[in-house]
Order: sequence, then structure tokens, then C-alpha cells
Amino acid sequence: MLLNYKAIVYVLVIPMVFYSMDSLNINMIFKKNSYVKARFLYLFIGLAISYLIVGFIYDFFAY
Repeated sequence: MLLNYKAIVYVLVIPMVFYSMDSLNINMIFKKNSYVKARFLYLFIGLAISYLIVGFIYDFFAY
């Protein structure tokens, strides 16, 4: 039953994280024609931040 709550929190948090990361310009870190690499980094950073936020929310309300 708790897994369902965690999945719901993921569904809510992931779009918020990607919306907030939209203002970052990480393409400046990479070479000119490395757009795909920059997008993968953007994806992994977004998922990592989402994982941390969901873990915090889940632990915060578990007690």
C-alpha cells in the first residue's frame, strides 16, 4: 500500500523538478555538437533530484 503513495509522489514531483530545471542552461558546459549528451545529463540530474525529494517527503511523513 505504501508503494502506491510513493508512486503518486513521484508522479507529482518529477514534473515539478523538470519545470524548475527548465531555466538551467547546461548546454554551455558541453562542446558545440554535444546536444544529446547534455540532454542525458539533464535527464539524470532531474531524476536524481526527484529521487532525493521523494525520499525526503516519504521519510518526513512516515513518522
